Amino acid sequence: MKEITITINGKTCSAPEGSTILEAARYNNIDIPTLCYLKEINEIGACRMCVVEVEGAKSLATSCVYPIREGMKIVTNSERVFQSRKINLELILSTHERKCLSCIRNGNCELQRLCKDFNVDDEDYYNGENYEYDFDDSAVHMYRNNNKCILCKRCVAACSKVQAIGVIGSNDRGFKTHIGCAFEQNLGEVSCISCGQCIVVCPTGAIAEKDQTKEVWEALEDPSKYVVVQTAPSIRVTLGEAFNMPIGTNVEGKMVAALRRIGFDKVFDTNVAADFTIMEEATEFLNRVENNGPFPLFTSCSPGWVKYCESYHPELIPNLSSCKSPQQMFGALVKTWYADKMGVDPKDIFVVGIMPCTAKKFEVTREDEAAAGYSDVDVALTTRELARMIDKAGIRFTELEDEAFDNPLGEATGAGYIFGATGGVMEAALRTAVETLSGEELQALDFDEVRGMAGIKEATYEVNGIEVRVAVASGIGNAKRLIKKIQNNEAFYHFVEIMGCPGGCINGGGQPVQPASVRNFIDLKAKRAAALYVEDSARKLRKSNDSPIVQHLYKEFLEYPGSEKAHHLLHTSYRDRSVVHHS
Repeated sequence: MKEITITINGKTCSAPEGSTILEAARYNNIDIPTLCYLKEINEIGACRMCVVEVEGAKSLATSCVYPIREGMKIVTNSERVFQSRKINLELILSTHERKCLSCIRNGNCELQRLCKDFNVDDEDYYNGENYEYDFDDSAVHMYRNNNKCILCKRCVAACSKVQAIGVIGSNDRGFKTHIGCAFEQNLGEVSCISCGQCIVVCPTGAIAEKDQTKEVWEALEDPSKYVVVQTAPSIRVTLGEAFNMPIGTNVEGKMVAALRRIGFDKVFDTNVAADFTIMEEATEFLNRVENNGPFPLFTSCSPGWVKYCESYHPELIPNLSSCKSPQQMFGALVKTWYADKMGVDPKDIFVVGIMPCTAKKFEVTREDEAAAGYSDVDVALTTRELARMIDKAGIRFTELEDEAFDNPLGEATGAGYIFGATGGVMEAALRTAVETLSGEELQALDFDEVRGMAGIKEATYEVNGIEVRVAVASGIGNAKRLIKKIQNNEAFYHFVEIMGCPGGCINGGGQPVQPASVRNFIDLKAKRAAALYVEDSARKLRKSNDSPIVQHLYKEFLEYPGSEKAHHLLHTSYRDRSVVHHS
């Protein structure tokens, strides 16, 4: 790409043609502060924190939307610029609920950090009328406190542009402007899919997941409870970020050690349940191949996607795999097979899932998710909630020695690991399904066509004389585009994987919050996913059907994939939720 010459703070430098001032400064190792800006998502120049001086311009320029030109002279650090940014912060604080000590984002708040950088104190610079908003905790997975909202509109952009859901937006005008749902409905009354993408982009504590760590601490204190924890595939490559470790660091061993020190009776790996998911889902797919449909078969591991399907495309419910997600399958196996093995009454087993996803909090409340007569999973915590538990327990996470998961539900194949990245479920299923269809041992286990961070991926595989067409989509905005192609007969697929969040679980709404200064210039999704693929390639066993524990449980307990018993324990049902959307 052609580069042009500009001057920043008196130094001659260059940057790619077409860059904004913000991008050009970053290209030359200069950070310009932002609050509303999200690259390619929310480029609205509303917060005015990114203002700079441009020679020849009468007013300060918003660098996030101002394109560079040859010979442009820019100043990012003048006293005029600093004073403007400080005044903007003071104006924001004048309507902001300043209860920072009790805020969930204390210490990880972009507004708080900027106030520190620009020496803004707690004095009431601009007194005047303020509106007080009701606290909205009507949704199962999150709460909203508009008294902490700074109207950056990142959440609105994530909901409408990325996820194409659009259940939140700007209500009223002028000083009364606030973020809310249509007709001032509570979030629990609209068709929010619980994905949490609004949470991970919020720069303050205006929205956050509902913290359920208290319930877990209480269970751990209860001597009558046998408390089991399971960790989703992606958690091991994201949890380290909460302790300032490099993005993509695999902390599996430290994570297990920390969970033991918190006090869990058993520390297991959800990856094992992912292997069972593949066995059931691949069997379901092969049955549809034998019976010529209905196609496509959609994966059902992502609860945000499942809720979207029920709410916005109930006509596709027959195409959804009936398989429970790995989280729920794990809980079902623990409260049936494992409970019997250990001689523990299922009612006394408390199962905790550590998940990348706020929609998992909704999933545990779904109907038909209680194989033993009790909820398969009792509480789903996000990665962030686990990090808070580790901090509260006083555990020096980065100094822990690695420990291994407990057996027998701690030994997973490489196929289970890649569930955390977009395309991973598809690839894991293909490894088993292709081998079964062909009747021969699969030698090449990497299905590169379904890997990567592209929003939509398509591939065709020739298997035993059958042309198998597959597609992968991540993020509901991409899912909508793919569904439209299918319903308009523009494309045909046998098998489709959809993840509710862009990039899959590694970018879930429950993952560690990274500031915009990181999200805008570092590919979080790619770095996190790469660590999972490294782990997969290093495993001796990389196909779910080769897992010893999977083989053992089918032989001893489940009979065979797709059996009546397996259906009772490991499968679920769905319902039309569109009445909520249309009400």
